[in-house]
Amino acid sequence: MSLSPASNLTIGIDARAAAEVPAGRGRVVRELLRALTRREDLNVRYVLYAREAWLDAPLDERFRWRLVSARDPLWHLLVARCANRHCHAFLSSNSYLTPLFLRIPTVTIVYDLVTFERSMRPNSRSALIERATLSLAVRRSAAVIAISNATAEALNRRLPTEAGKTIVAPLGATLPPIADLLAEEAARLPAPGFVLAVGTLEPRKNLPRLVEAYATLAPDLQRRHPLVVVGAVGWEAERTLEALRSLQDRCVMLGYVSDAALSELYRRCAVFCYPSLGEGFGLPVLEAMTSGAPVITSNLSSLPEVGGEAVEYVDPYDAGSIAAGLRRVLCDEDHRRRLAELGLARSKQFSWRRFAQMTLDALRRAAQSPQAQSCDRPESRDVR
Repeated sequence: MSLSPASNLTIGIDARAAAEVPAGRGRVVRELLRALTRREDLNVRYVLYAREAWLDAPLDERFRWRLVSARDPLWHLLVARCANRHCHAFLSSNSYLTPLFLRIPTVTIVYDLVTFERSMRPNSRSALIERATLSLAVRRSAAVIAISNATAEALNRRLPTEAGKTIVAPLGATLPPIADLLAEEAARLPAPGFVLAVGTLEPRKNLPRLVEAYATLAPDLQRRHPLVVVGAVGWEAERTLEALRSLQDRCVMLGYVSDAALSELYRRCAVFCYPSLGEGFGLPVLEAMTSGAPVITSNLSSLPEVGGEAVEYVDPYDAGSIAAGLRRVLCDEDHRRRLAELGLARSKQFSWRRFAQMTLDALRRAAQSPQAQSCDRPESRDVR
């Protein structure tokens, strides 16, 4: 099957995360769909495979939901069979399982390789599945999208023979206007001036070391700048929770909050501190910069790619380094202002529009690949 640039193109997307995952991959899929909706590619159609439809954004007639209620791994097999009949290419956005069953060209998103870093204690179930399926999925894919150079380099070290497939497509950041914040949620938010930390409570977010660093700050500095933590409780969170609770009233744990509330928290904070031990991209850092918050973050993994020269870097394995970074930023109002201005300017280099463009370009090339030539033409019947 050969497609000319003007040919109608049908793309399947694993869109489960849009409705199922509040942050992380869910945010990526939701923003990708929004960005694709804003494009004027009238010859492109999308089949969105999920268990439930995400209805918070107005998708136009180019988008059709195909809901499959089966559990994993049967979901992947059933979706692959359907996509093989109806699509020219497929975007695997949330799993390495689906590509194993697809005959049509596939583009797979690789967010990070944390699952192979045992020192970061990744979620054990997810780690087992990803370790078993990543290599096969990459080999079966026509292209692989890595969300940072750090992720691409880690992937290419693990699978050097597949390195030519990797495309680096950085993410964007868009947060809703403050007007979307509900009154009852706004009432829960602390007054401006706090130190903000965001992320699922799991080992690699390094919050116990942040607490250790924060606790060494002068008492009056802690009183003026309490620690506010946003994020759902993840796995192996006992040590993190114990550390946060040790600060007593100097720490506020808000749990999961809406995007509008998160946007307001970024705006209100004195500094955003993200001492993660490893990230595929570091979306909260970009979100904080987009909101005009001064940022402290780790000097390793993908985070310098996002922060550039616009953030304060610390060694995440050294509580003294984190504490020194906090003192530098909290005690110097001019420095805070400079970081906020630099971060806001740098954040404009990233966009979901660009991410969508690079993703769609990869899917178009995949549909023209030799693998596509041996596939049957997709059936044209409605797949709603």
